[in-house]
Amino acid sequence: MVKPPAAARGGAPKRLAVERAQAIFARLAAHNPQPKGELAYVNPYTLLVAVVLSAQATDAGVNKATRALFAAADTPQKMLALGEDRVRDHIKTIGLFRAKARNVIALSRKLVDEHGGAVPRDRAALEALPGVGRKTANVVLNIAFGEETIAVDTHVFRVANRLRLAPGETPAQVEAGLEKIVPKPFRLHAHHWLILHGRYVCKARRPLCGTCVVADLCTAPDKNLS
Repeated sequence: MVKPPAAARGGAPKRLAVERAQAIFARLAAHNPQPKGELAYVNPYTLLVAVVLSAQATDAGVNKATRALFAAADTPQKMLALGEDRVRDHIKTIGLFRAKARNVIALSRKLVDEHGGAVPRDRAALEALPGVGRKTANVVLNIAFGEETIAVDTHVFRVANRLRLAPGETPAQVEAGLEKIVPKPFRLHAHHWLILHGRYVCKARRPLCGTCVVADLCTAPDKNLS
């Protein structure tokens, strides 16, 4: 993960930081008014499974593997009936597929036993599921239930530090920083804008600064204007 420059760690006064965030998100929103996550799903349960499978994997790779999986099992009950071996066969093209297959079966069993087969709209309950951490819970709460959570993946972490929106050493610090400065109108889609910007423009090795809609608001030392 990219660490923030030492000079940025202190942050700007909150008012200036919020004004700058307003300007940045206004441009990202104008460029992409309805940003969406790129994982394929059909209901909150399949969304949860897809996000669990996406750890250390690309969304495109996950979507390719889950197309047939979700056709066969789109509820925890059906996933349990499918069984771990067949789940593993469906997702064997994804990294860490053996551990992920175990987690999918274990979280499906826990959903059936403790939540009547439904995905809970509760952070603590979500994070108690096998294979589910804070980022996954944030994604599910945001997309499935419309809550204004901010999920910090590697793209969000990188962009938040490069733009000095919310400099932080850890995803938790970046999330807390973004919570403080992202204006209310942009909260629901904030992490989608940052993810997509990081994935397609503000790339890790060679950012496409020449096509960046917020390039003039960025003072990152690794700007690439060639």
